[in-house]
Amino acid sequence: MRGLLPLYRGLCTLSNRQARRKAGNVGSQCGFCGTQSNGKQQPSFGLLFDIDGVLVRGRQPIPAAKKAFEKLVDSRGQFVVPVVFVTNAGNCLRQTKADQLAHLLGVPITQDQVIMSHSPLRMLKKFHDKCVLVSGQGPVLEIAKNVGFNNVISVDMLRESFPLLDMVDHNRRPKLPSNPVGNLPKVEAVVLFGEPIRWETHLQLIVDILLTNGNLSSVHQTTQKVPHLPLLACNMDLMWMAEAHSPRFGHGMFLVCLENIYKKITGKDLKYEALMGKPSELTYHFAEYLIRSQAMQRQWKHPVTSLYAIGDNLMTDIYGANLYNRYLEERVARENPKAVAQMVSAAGSTAAVPQQEQSDNLWESELALPSATSCKSVLVCTGVYNPNEEVPPDASRCIKETVFHGHRDFRFDPALVEPDHLVQDVAEAVERILEQEKFEPQ
Repeated sequence: MRGLLPLYRGLCTLSNRQARRKAGNVGSQCGFCGTQSNGKQQPSFGLLFDIDGVLVRGRQPIPAAKKAFEKLVDSRGQFVVPVVFVTNAGNCLRQTKADQLAHLLGVPITQDQVIMSHSPLRMLKKFHDKCVLVSGQGPVLEIAKNVGFNNVISVDMLRESFPLLDMVDHNRRPKLPSNPVGNLPKVEAVVLFGEPIRWETHLQLIVDILLTNGNLSSVHQTTQKVPHLPLLACNMDLMWMAEAHSPRFGHGMFLVCLENIYKKITGKDLKYEALMGKPSELTYHFAEYLIRSQAMQRQWKHPVTSLYAIGDNLMTDIYGANLYNRYLEERVARENPKAVAQMVSAAGSTAAVPQQEQSDNLWESELALPSATSCKSVLVCTGVYNPNEEVPPDASRCIKETVFHGHRDFRFDPALVEPDHLVQDVAEAVERILEQEKFEPQ
């Protein structure tokens, strides 16, 4: 699995990085310009918006958001460019989030423009008929069924069937001796949608499920040689930005607790079958598919070749966009023999040539090949990222390790946390993108 990295400060080298990339952008300038159809300009680019910290803070819209969308929606209420909202939230249905956004931003938004952290689960069809335990908050059973799962059990259902297992809160302990009801089927997989409300209950029962191979009527097997049940996790955000002055714990913090508890008990690392939500490439590939679908529905003749991902978090939004951009660049290189030959010549061996990865097969079989060839990252200063934090004065040491805020299973790569553009807010982001694309909304 491709990786994430510690929190690196590469922002003071941003201008250098953009200069380095300028030469590479020259060859695709025709894709930056909108195409004409009957005198009306058509876009060849799409926008991926993070929500929390970019468009809203909790339940309050950021003032710049409405200003930005005034340029993206015409007088008939139609978006003039393909737009997708990509959030790591996972506590509601896509339609619910679309309705919330439409109300806050004052523009029409459909569920097909929204990607929740759990949305890519609909592609993991091999788990849809298994009995899965789901953890999170909100209508978790409805969410699970909405993305394709047919046999779902919640943590609350486990508590009701096995009341003696949840013992941390003395006030919730059974008053009288109780025997397990045991009327639930054996759990075959675990799906983590987002941070739950009672962490101690969810941590206890999820560990119970993993250590009993899905059968809570049995005792823990801490030395089992076989791998534990498949575990699928959505949303790796360590922190997120709401109305408070400082970031709040996210689902990534819950995963840190679960991983360390499991290892403390068994001495082994917790293994994930899949990790979804930003910065996972799976999420960006799904977003590109929705962008492509919007362009087809509008019958725009030219493909969307450029994506811009606007976010406030270096470790998720920026890292994920840059990681997906790397994937797109590697696809272009694989399909262009001249580009591959140039890479081999420059490197002196074939070791540097990107190889087809197993994960690509899942994406491409489910969603077809992407039309996009680039995904540029845009960082705003209205959320998690704090532009006022001290930056080392020595330019040679500008990228330095501080604290690892990424998920355990993602590796360090300093280039992936350098945004292509650094702006104050989303209004400035949209203005810069339109200028870059030479696109004038009509």
